[in-house]
Amino acid sequence: MLLCNPITSPSAPLTLSPKTHYSPSLFSLKNHPSFLTTPNFPSIKDNPTRRKLLIVQAKGEDSADGPDRLISAICYFYPFFDGIQYGKYVITQFTPIQVLIQPLFPAIKVFKSFPLNGFLVFLTLYFVVVRNPNFSRYVRFNTMQAIVLDVLLIFPDLLERSFNPKEGLGLDLVMSVDSTVFLFLLVCLIYGSSSCLFGQLPRLPIVAEAADRQVL
Repeated sequence: MLLCNPITSPSAPLTLSPKTHYSPSLFSLKNHPSFLTTPNFPSIKDNPTRRKLLIVQAKGEDSADGPDRLISAICYFYPFFDGIQYGKYVITQFTPIQVLIQPLFPAIKVFKSFPLNGFLVFLTLYFVVVRNPNFSRYVRFNTMQAIVLDVLLIFPDLLERSFNPKEGLGLDLVMSVDSTVFLFLLVCLIYGSSSCLFGQLPRLPIVAEAADRQVL
């Protein structure tokens, strides 16, 4: 893009004449070898750093290519796998939901096979992806959203451990909380993963602002 500086006109009014006047100084400039030639500055083609900077600016910090989309979409399976136990009431009562998540059962079984798998995945995602500037901000933001969403599972877990009723109103309350948490995780998984696959930037409720503060 060429930028032209505006030329301020003189205070005297501009008059037009049908007769063209030529200035000798103009001919001397035209005959000069440096007239209308490119200045001796390094071009974008000869300067890889400047060309790379322009490409990054044109791409934008929240845009993503194919690998970035795939990595971001996979990250949203982490909180869903970690909180699958909250769906024990919904899955058994609603067959469509059971059919929807049935293809994920083998992966969920592997994830739950070792008690520390969730913690190890948390450390991997946070220190290898979120804190790694080699990944784009798109990947780091989506990964951080998944991590924050998983951290929030501490609250329903504490509620269930503190109040573990076997029957009555307390059991109904726990079932409602667990089912709500599971459905929220399921919606976040579908919305987050599908948005990433289409190259959009999902912003999950509750966790998006916290992820923004962690990803610079």
